[in-house]
Amino acid sequence: MRSVIAAFFAVSVLLPSTGLVADVIVLKSGQRIEGEVLKVQKDTLFVDIGVDVIRVPVDQIQERIEQEPTKADVARSESGVFLSADLPERTVKELVSRFGEGVVLIQSPDGLGSGFIINDRGYCITNYHVVEGQTRLAVTIFHRNENGDFERRAIRDVKILALNPHFDLALLEIPAQKDLKFQPVYIADDDTHREGDTVFAIGSPLGLERSVSEGIVGSRNRNMDGIVYIQTTAQINPGNSGGPLFNSHGQVVGVINMKLTFGEGLGFAIPVSYLKHFLRNRDAFAFDKTNPNTGYHYLEPPRRMNPKQPYEAVAPDAKAAASAR
Repeated sequence: MRSVIAAFFAVSVLLPSTGLVADVIVLKSGQRIEGEVLKVQKDTLFVDIGVDVIRVPVDQIQERIEQEPTKADVARSESGVFLSADLPERTVKELVSRFGEGVVLIQSPDGLGSGFIINDRGYCITNYHVVEGQTRLAVTIFHRNENGDFERRAIRDVKILALNPHFDLALLEIPAQKDLKFQPVYIADDDTHREGDTVFAIGSPLGLERSVSEGIVGSRNRNMDGIVYIQTTAQINPGNSGGPLFNSHGQVVGVINMKLTFGEGLGFAIPVSYLKHFLRNRDAFAFDKTNPNTGYHYLEPPRRMNPKQPYEAVAPDAKAAASAR
C-alpha cells in the first residue's frame, strides 16, 4: 500500500477550485496529499482528492496539517456568548491537540472540577455543584507556548456570572490576561449525535489534569428526575464534572456532570440544548453574592398519604357499596 501511494502521489494532489477547505496530509515517505477528509477510522483516512476517494493508512501518515475554519465557517450565536463552527471529522489525537487548551481546571476551597472556555472574553462553563456555595474561585489554564509545550497558568479572582441549580450549570468569567489569549471551544449546533457515535472527554479526574477518555454514546436521551442526559461509555470520575464531552468533529455536545457510583462505563452529560438555553437566558440566572436568595431553590414534592398504588386506591366502603348494588 505504501509503495502504491508513494508512486501515485509523487507530487501534491490538489482539489479543484470548488471553494472547499482541504487538509494537507504528509506521508512518512515525503509525499503530500491535499484533499477533503470524508471519514476517519482508527486505522484509515478516506480522502476526497476531487477525482477519486482514496484510503490512506494512519500508520503511513507523518503529519496532518489542520486548516483553521474561515470567518464564514465560524458563526457567533444570537446570544453573543458562544461559538459554533462546521468542523471536519478528525482523530481524537488531533482534536485533543487542537482544543485541549480550551479545557481548564476549576479550583475552590472545597475541591476541584473541570470547565471549558466558550469565547475570547474568558467566559467559562462548569457544573453548578462544582462552585456551589463558593465565592473564591481560581482556574488553571494549560497554555501551549511557542515550543508546543503546555505551561500551567493559575488565574485567581474568577467571577461567577450565572447559576442554574436545576440543570447543574454555572457560567464563570476568567479575568483578562495581557500576555494570554483565550482559546475557546466550539458548541455543536444541535443534538445530531446518535447511539454508537464516538465521543471523548477532557478534564481533571481526581486532580489528574488534562486526562482524556474515549467512548461512545450509549444513549442520547436517558431520563433522570425529569431531565434528559447523554449516557456515554467514556470514563468519568470525580473531577471531570463541568468538563466538555466532544464529538468526532471537536464540537462540544454535552457538559459532563455525573457517573453512577457502582457502575463502570456509565457516565452522563448535560446536552447542549440545555446549555444553550442557560446561556441565552443567563440574565434570569444572574448571580449576586450579596443576595442569599439568588437563583432557584426547588422544594421537594409532598409525599402521598396513601401508600397504595393509584389503581389500588379505591376505598373499601366504595367497593362494598358497588357490590350491594
